[in-house]
Amino acid sequence: MRFCPKCGHQVNMEIPDGDNRERAVCPNCSFIDYDNPLMVTGTIPLYQGKVLLCKRNIEPRFGYWTLPAGFMENGETTVEGALRETLEESGSEVTIKQPFSMVSIPHVNQVHLFYIAELKQPDFHPTTESSEVELFELSDIPWDEMAFSSVRKSLEFFVADHKSGDYGFHEDSILISTRPE
Repeated sequence: MRFCPKCGHQVNMEIPDGDNRERAVCPNCSFIDYDNPLMVTGTIPLYQGKVLLCKRNIEPRFGYWTLPAGFMENGETTVEGALRETLEESGSEVTIKQPFSMVSIPHVNQVHLFYIAELKQPDFHPTTESSEVELFELSDIPWDEMAFSSVRKSLEFFVADHKSGDYGFHEDSILISTRPE
């Protein structure tokens, strides 16, 4: 940010009094821009033991598989965001069952939260965001074609929990990435 969104004056990068991080501070009106991480929410949609994946029809990672997820909108709860993103990316309506994984990705200033969800019916289709939408047996997940490491990590947790029959909540971090998030 170069200019204050309140008064238009050029901002300075400095550590405000009582803070410990450099922020954009307006010397004219004292506005402080707190640039904080973005929240991504999504689902692990299931139907008869299979997981629904979407092949990305948009960048980043065009042509790679992912779980339906995306950035929350202002005014949404995490559940509302996950439901909206699932509908936008797969054409599917789901019922949220439980929060499942939260992955912090500090190098891109994001937190990804996934919920286990059940498809209300096997009704899904490609959308403007997904060129293909498919149900996969857990043994057939295209691991080498996953778009994002947070999705891969969440699916790995899910497959392990499925084998044990006990679905917990998983928190993890991705500190270095070879793939964009």
